[in-house]
Amino acid sequence: MALPTIKEGTYMKKSSKILAIVGILVLACTFSSLFAQGQGEAADDGKIVIGLSQRRIAGSDWWKTLVDGVQYGADKHGAEVVVLDANGDTVRQNVDVNTLINRNVDAIIINANDPLGLSSSIKAANEAGIPVIAVNSALDDSLMRQIYGYVVEDQIATGARGGYILAEAVARRNPGLKEAKAVVIGGYPGDVLSDLRAEGYMKGYQQWLDENPGKGVKLNYLPMQYGHWIPNDAMPVVRDIATAHPDLKVLFSESCVMQAGIEQALKAAGLWDQITMASYDGYESVVKQMMDNPDGPVQALTTNEPYRQGLAAVEMAIRAINGGSPEGTVFVETVAFGTDEAAKYYDGSKVLVDTVQ
Repeated sequence: MALPTIKEGTYMKKSSKILAIVGILVLACTFSSLFAQGQGEAADDGKIVIGLSQRRIAGSDWWKTLVDGVQYGADKHGAEVVVLDANGDTVRQNVDVNTLINRNVDAIIINANDPLGLSSSIKAANEAGIPVIAVNSALDDSLMRQIYGYVVEDQIATGARGGYILAEAVARRNPGLKEAKAVVIGGYPGDVLSDLRAEGYMKGYQQWLDENPGKGVKLNYLPMQYGHWIPNDAMPVVRDIATAHPDLKVLFSESCVMQAGIEQALKAAGLWDQITMASYDGYESVVKQMMDNPDGPVQALTTNEPYRQGLAAVEMAIRAINGGSPEGTVFVETVAFGTDEAAKYYDGSKVLVDTVQ
């Protein structure tokens, strides 16, 4: 099956593009002069030092892989990395960023715990002439205008690819069905990532319906639910949905991390075999599931490439340290596939699908 051509950034809102362009034009000169002030002073031997303020590390192979990507990028450039773990605490992350400022690192990469919670420390970094790069987690627009750049995958375009694949699978697995109930399981209410991924899924699914009139299954979406990106929290949420809606047919999971909890809940409710679902992040355990059971519930998977994001964030940091102009949002490459291509992306030695190494 040929996927639609969905370029990175296809579904970015026009206002966001305009805002990014304006921010770059206005701040380019200011940032260039500020960033030059702190270059080359963080290590006595002249080695570049990059600070990484990670929102959390424990409990997530995804976050650990992001750190590995940063380390790989630093090694590639002969730089040193200082990693500080906020353990999911925004107050602590502000302290961590200020610690990195006091250590006079050459650049700071931030995977933010809260989109608005780091305003004071980002301001302090700017005043110290240290470029800030956001990775993975989006900051509020007011803060995005104050940083050098943002590295992430295009979550709307990526989700759209998964939704497109899923739409074909739902039609194939439910011949003659015209409408079905569906639910999206996201991370947290108000989380930008959750909203963007949901938007992508829905757009891609609808695109397949539009291209295949009369052949697809129209979805009636239940209110979006949240599993906090972990299986133990996703399980009771999905269990409640399955109990209240035994005719549920389609499920969009916004992270493979929640997969075990989602599967357990659906099996307990006797719905596992009637569900057709897509998942997001690209865990190899889910790829294996798709390979072993190509007619099973999981029919579409999109990758999130934490290793690639970490590497790209370091590359951006190096450009900033060398006096580059602010770059706005930079999207990394991702892939999406169905059960027919799962074997192509399976590597049992890795935790996540990795198209870099």
